[in-house]
This record gives sequence, structure tokens and C-alpha cells, in this order.
Amino acid sequence: MRATVWRLFFCQALMNSTMIGQATMGALIGRSLSSDIALATLPMAIQMAGTMVASIPASYVFTRWGRRAGFLAGAFISILGSLTFGLGVYWQSFGIYCLGAVLAGLSWGVAQHYRFAAAEAATPAYRPRAIALVMAGPVLSAVFGPELVKHTHQAFLPHVFLGTYLVLALVPLVNLVLLSGLKLPPLPAKTKVGTPLGEIIRRPAFVTAVVAGMVAYGTMNLAMTGTPLEMLLCGFTISDSATVIQAHALAMFAPGFFTGHLIARFGVRTIIVTGACLTAACVAVLLTGESFAHFAFGLALLGLGWNFMFVGATSLQTTSYAPQERVKAQAANDFIVFGTVACTAFLSGYVHARFGWSVLNLTLIPPLVAALGLLAWQKARGTKRVPAVAR
Repeated sequence: MRATVWRLFFCQALMNSTMIGQATMGALIGRSLSSDIALATLPMAIQMAGTMVASIPASYVFTRWGRRAGFLAGAFISILGSLTFGLGVYWQSFGIYCLGAVLAGLSWGVAQHYRFAAAEAATPAYRPRAIALVMAGPVLSAVFGPELVKHTHQAFLPHVFLGTYLVLALVPLVNLVLLSGLKLPPLPAKTKVGTPLGEIIRRPAFVTAVVAGMVAYGTMNLAMTGTPLEMLLCGFTISDSATVIQAHALAMFAPGFFTGHLIARFGVRTIIVTGACLTAACVAVLLTGESFAHFAFGLALLGLGWNFMFVGATSLQTTSYAPQERVKAQAANDFIVFGTVACTAFLSGYVHARFGWSVLNLTLIPPLVAALGLLAWQKARGTKRVPAVAR
């Protein structure tokens, strides 16, 4: 079991290298290729929309051919996505670059299921730690991704970032090797009468987990995507932005080594609330100044808040469905969460261009308040458990 979880840990780390690299470059490239600066984050929005859309076909592939086959397909799509991004940069084509975002989003959508695969491979007692550990895998890519951008973005001048995408196309090849030996428990046998999706998504634990996941990813993406643009306007270099994204990514994933222990000790809702408070603290820091220290510390708080909220949401999600419902429930969860992320990715560039940096940061507060209100409501109401017969 532990060997499987660690293999998934490294697979997640590798896939996240491409995502963190894209977070560092995407808005800057979008700004250089688009005629309207409000569309600078459109490629990132398209990528997140691709992640949302991938949840449906991914669930079909996982159900029909198993987790490993789906993960292998995701790695191949990631290679094509990086190469298409590179072609868009080489030809200076915003349209081709957006096509690369579609492919990258599809591969990223498949990669989101590594955490669910870890939960399935683990015993119930070890499950929160397994989820947190796999989500800590990107701590390696938090170092590797931005450093890769720093050292390769000028490799093929005048085509800035072309070298980065060519290197990123090689990363999923290692995933293919790791996945070739992956062993996961088989999916539960299908029941004659499946639980309607509407019944699953009405469960209080499911609703709370989805909303917490939406707010965690949506607020994080809103601030993170706009940060390189604001830093560029403040006179910072690409390397400076990469360093800030690196600090942010480390704060996102490094806590995964102990978030599972914290959930076991203090409870999942306490950890989600703590994450929301940390995200609010990020807003306070980013509103007080625009020095390098403000950007770095603010984004680090944002990353830590995301980790607590999203790992907590994922752990809560696993309590809201029976084994035979898991693929359907996970697909619905990711479709909703990444639909929100796609919207915030586009809104980040639009709000930043039209209303400014301060307004962009203040938009994080209402969703955080809504998530905390829902948690309080569910605690007062009590949580319905999945019927024992379904288990």
C-alpha cells in the first residue's frame, strides 16, 4: 500500500511540474500574444476549463479500463500539450497557444485523480495521510518548475519560453515509466441500480466538500494568476516572478507531509477554517504593499491556505459516497471545482486589467465568508452518513 502511495506521490510531482511552470509563464505569454491585456489569463482559463471537461471522459475511462490506463492517457496528452504550447510561442499564435491550453487542461484533469487513487489504495485509517502525501508530491515540482523556467526561458531567443516547453514535454515520459508498474485495487463491481447523481450531490458532506474545494482553488487561482502581471507592472523580472511562484508552490504542497496528521488530530472542519483564515491573511498582506517581500509572503500564505482548505475538502469528500459511487462522485466534484477555477482564471486577468490589483484581492473575501458560513451551518445541522447498505 505505502509503495503504491509513494509511486503516486512522484507521478503527481511530475505532472505538477508542468502546471507550476505554466502558472509562472502563462499570463506573461498570454499578455505578449494577445491584443487585449484583459485576455492575458484566457489561456489559463481555457486550461482550467479543459480540466473541468476532462472529469467526465476520465471517469468513463477509469470505470471501463481502470485507473492506470487513464493515467497513461493523461501523460501522453500532457506531452502533446507542451509541444503545442511551444508551437504557439514559436509562431507567435495566440490561437495555437490556446489549443495547447486545452490539451494541458485535459491532462491536468486526469492527474487530479491521483489523490483519489491513493485514497482507494489506502486503509481507512491511513486514507487522510495518503491523500495529503500524494498532494505533497508537487513540493518537488515547486522547486523544479520555476527553476526550469528561470534557466530555459531564453534558450531559443527570440522565442522566449520555447525551450521551457520543449523540456516540459519530456517530463511526462518519466510518468509513463512509473505508471507501467502501478498496481491499484480493482474498481467495485457495478450494481444493477446505481445511486442517482442528484442524490449524491445533495448530501451535506458532499455539498460542503465541493464548496470548500471551489473556494480553496478559486481564491488561490484568482490571486496567483494575476500576481506575475502585477509584478511585471511593478518592474520585477521574470526570474523574480518565478521565485514568488516558487515560494507559493512550496507553501501549497510542503504541508501535505503533515496536513493528514493535523486532520486526524483536530478534525477536517477545523483545518478547512484555518485555511480560510490564512487566505484572508494573504489578502491583508497583498493590500499593504507591493515590494518583493509582500508578494512572496502573501503568496506563501495563499499557498498554505489552499493546502489546508483543499486537502480538508478532499478528505471530507471521501466520507460522502459509498465505494461503488466514488468515480461518479469524484467526476462531479472535479467538474464543479474546476469549472469555478476556469472562471476565476479568466476573471483574474479581466478584473486586474479593468479594476486594478486592490479590487482583485478584495474579491477573495466574499467566497471565504460563504465557505465558513456553510461549515457552520453543516456543523449545526449535523452530517448525514452514507447509508450502511451502500457501503
